[in-house]
Amino acid sequence: MGDDNTNSKRNFNELQFFKLCASGNDFIVILDLENKFTESEGSFLAKKLCRPKFGIGADGLIFIKPPEDKRASFKWMFFNSDGSQAEMCGNGARCVVRLVEELSLFKSPLYFQTLAGLIYAESKGSKIKVALTSPKDLKLNQVLRTEYDWFLIHFVNTGVPHVVIFWEDLDNAPVEKLGAKIRYHEMFAPEGTNVNFVSVESEEVIRVRTYERGVEAETLACGTGASASAYISYKLGLVKSPVKVKTQGGEILTIYIENQNGRDKLFLEGETLFLFKGETNSDILK
Repeated sequence: MGDDNTNSKRNFNELQFFKLCASGNDFIVILDLENKFTESEGSFLAKKLCRPKFGIGADGLIFIKPPEDKRASFKWMFFNSDGSQAEMCGNGARCVVRLVEELSLFKSPLYFQTLAGLIYAESKGSKIKVALTSPKDLKLNQVLRTEYDWFLIHFVNTGVPHVVIFWEDLDNAPVEKLGAKIRYHEMFAPEGTNVNFVSVESEEVIRVRTYERGVEAETLACGTGASASAYISYKLGLVKSPVKVKTQGGEILTIYIENQNGRDKLFLEGETLFLFKGETNSDILK
């Protein structure tokens, strides 16, 4: 990274951070209300801090920064563990709202600014509800070919792109093997996509396993993925709103689907955990 690497070692020693978790997705959060950190520095830090064993370990790194939009309480800069930036993350959104309330920085209900647009959020203690951006680019019943077979898939963008594929034997679904093939498939180039394997248990309940772009592996949960899976199940007439989503981490998320002024809106609700706060040492950057 050249100069960024040198600057990072000088500026990021004894850096205060917070660790939060939602549905098994864990995030490192850094307060940057003075707007000191650049995108390249954020990417560098994400790759270092999110490493298991050699770092703090997390699915993503989030910076809380001052907003440009006057309607927003704050802006975030979100990085996946591989250093790539993401437009939106539902579980990450719930974690940052929990944190700013705990620290008495901002009070809900509030809006915050993301690359996907303004996000509305409200809290009831540790339970946080966020409104995702309106789903877009919905494509149902698409045929996708891989080296393994032909598959019937569905697609929607709930802040980030998601493929949904229904799978009867979810416990034995090839989430990482097939998920990686679909994630990098030419149909979704160049950005790629997240991939959700879904089983419908009743009109109120679905179960989801997600391969996450940027993490490049299955995660214990994905908020935008749970929302995409619930929405596509709803559009296919398989479930009714609100939808309970069982995640791989064991938590049940609730997805509310509402029509407002002719547009569908998705709300994601679930518990959050404020795990700990700490301070880095220079060795973590090696």
